[in-house]
Amino acid sequence: MTGHIHKDDFGAKLGMWLFLFTELMLFGGLFLLYAVYFKRYPHEFATGGKQLNWLLGGANTAILLTSSLCVAMAVTALQRNELRRVMGLIGGTILCAAGFMVVKYVEWSAKIGHGIYPGSDHLKAAPPGESVFFSLYFMTTGIHGIHVLIGAALLTWIAVKVNGRAVSAENYILLENGALYWHLVDLIWIFIFPLYYLVL
Repeated sequence: MTGHIHKDDFGAKLGMWLFLFTELMLFGGLFLLYAVYFKRYPHEFATGGKQLNWLLGGANTAILLTSSLCVAMAVTALQRNELRRVMGLIGGTILCAAGFMVVKYVEWSAKIGHGIYPGSDHLKAAPPGESVFFSLYFMTTGIHGIHVLIGAALLTWIAVKVNGRAVSAENYILLENGALYWHLVDLIWIFIFPLYYLVL
């Protein structure tokens, strides 16, 4: 009935929020590490940040913001029982995820090609703070990239469920939870982008 939350739906929502909290703790720990080392090596972090391509980082920010809009619209479309639109919007979100990973691949390849990766001779010869910066950069963006892939796989599975009518206007909690996870992935990148690409 309208205005009432089914007990199973409440449990699913609560479970998702608890899971998202653990994810925030994970990335919160990484951001805390960043803050500690940034205070110790502000100049080296600034030097490291200048070696990152902010245009690629900015492009990925735009891609993820677009993907978040798509998945939010997909939830609304499902509530209105517009199934073809839902499939198109979920497809758009997954396409954005693929685009994000392609940009990240190009970016990582360029860095590795220039000998900039954890444990490289280039970083061993650089000031210690710079090595810390890039170690944190690769760790944080790597873990975030894994979350992007998991999110895309989750949304693909949900799209199959929508297509099979297992997820519908009457039972949309799975897509809503998938969208929540995707919004978290987007939110985390909103913090990563300025911390690494725009560090002064």
